[in-house]
Amino acid sequence: MTALAPAVSGPVLRTFPAARGSLAAARERTMALRGWRRWGLAFLLGALSAAALPPVHLVFLLVPAFIGWLWLIEGSATRRGALSAGWWFGAGHFAAGLYWISNALLVQPELYAWLIPIAIGGFAAGFGVFPGMVAVAVRLVPAGGIGRIAALALAWTAAEWLRSWIFTGFPWNLIGTVWAFSDAMIQPAALFGTFGLGLVTVTLAALPAVLADPGISSRGALTAAGAGAALLAVLWVGGTLRLPAGESPTVENVRLRLVQPNIPQKLKWHPDYRDANLVSQVELSRRPTPDGQAPTHVIWPETAATFFIAHDTQRRDFMAKAAPPGGLLITGAPRRTPPGADAYRVWNSLEAVDGKGGIVGVYDKAHLVPFGEYVPFRGLLDIKKITAGRQDFSAGEGPATLHLPGLPPVGPLICYEIIFPGHVADRNDRPGWLLNLTNDAWYGKSAGPYQHLAATRMRAAEEGLPVVRVAMTGITAVFDGFGRSVGRIGLEKTGVLDTRLPKALDETPYARYGNWTVLAMAALLALALIIPAAEGWRK
Repeated sequence: MTALAPAVSGPVLRTFPAARGSLAAARERTMALRGWRRWGLAFLLGALSAAALPPVHLVFLLVPAFIGWLWLIEGSATRRGALSAGWWFGAGHFAAGLYWISNALLVQPELYAWLIPIAIGGFAAGFGVFPGMVAVAVRLVPAGGIGRIAALALAWTAAEWLRSWIFTGFPWNLIGTVWAFSDAMIQPAALFGTFGLGLVTVTLAALPAVLADPGISSRGALTAAGAGAALLAVLWVGGTLRLPAGESPTVENVRLRLVQPNIPQKLKWHPDYRDANLVSQVELSRRPTPDGQAPTHVIWPETAATFFIAHDTQRRDFMAKAAPPGGLLITGAPRRTPPGADAYRVWNSLEAVDGKGGIVGVYDKAHLVPFGEYVPFRGLLDIKKITAGRQDFSAGEGPATLHLPGLPPVGPLICYEIIFPGHVADRNDRPGWLLNLTNDAWYGKSAGPYQHLAATRMRAAEEGLPVVRVAMTGITAVFDGFGRSVGRIGLEKTGVLDTRLPKALDETPYARYGNWTVLAMAALLALALIIPAAEGWRK
């Protein structure tokens, strides 16, 4: 940093003190807040940070949100005060970012509407603990300035990683997904994943706080802020240079038809509509293509077949009409143990059916949604799961690669299995593409489907694998191995998407080494916590 200091010109240094004085005054006022004003501001700053997430993507709002939060932490007289500032920030962040969960409880309002305040409040309170821990960690760093900014970024990233696996994991809305609108800015995910991109994002968002830090010289503060802006430009330029000029090459002799039937959740499992829904999906699958090139494979969304395919010959033979000649119909469907089995079990599955009605491939969802697909502590909690049927789903064995006729090896993922960085592909049998069947009909027209789509796009960039996403009511989409959009069907639209399958890229560093690349980045940033401030930074 000191090498950059001479670049800060004299006129800038002469005019900067007045502006810096105003920032310093704002810092002091923020640090001095107590009681409900302090809690309320922390909550509002957390909600403000959520506006940077999909689909809004107001990324610049992370700067005032994280700086204001850092000032509240620095103004905490005790660790308990820091925990409070962190918890209130987290409560605002998660309440604003996950409000759409209430829509799932309105599918059957007579049963679940009363749970809405409990669900939103519970998510906000529970997940607010993670930023609370972040704030305590930052408060433990004795010095201000760069040290505490580094601590904030490191602790936030560690908390996101912890949230991705503890209590089955829920890495939804990782802060790195704020860049999912930009082809160039998601390219670093190929190197250090969404966690690493989040580490950089929090660092850059909080870095301008040095401009108001009285312990840092004007020259040092301007140099640090300028270095942050330069790093942001480097990421964008590097990402732009990585992207090829044209479209990605595609797999020969493979043409996919993705079917989005747009069936409302209230009607999907209704006995009076079950056969009509099946007929509409078969008809969409058999539509002629505008260019006359017939699809080789047809794909339906999660539980598009609302019956047990293996045990319903008549319906299975009918749905087989959707399979192209010599090709396959791939669909989501429930699956159960055969009659006479010792224990009755049900799975949320993907099944591939050929034109003769034969089942040639099966994948069972491994990462189930608590209370949606099973009830934790079933022996203690006598409540129903939200999805259809009283039987809890059983979990499959984890990431797998299916080898299906006429297709490159595929890594199947059902619903929110796609949101787990580093856990979407079988490392011992790397697939040539990822297939995500999902049903976001639960969430209506809200931020939920867009946030889910952003996670899908990040997995493509991380793994260097094309991702095909087929949704019941949207958003159906295809991304190439760079995470670039190839095509999509909008939210709550009925139709089909005929598409070529992009080829996979070479294995990315993140695909090969996983979060070890993030750990290496964190180690470099941690140097800011242990190396004394360079000459010229401190007054």
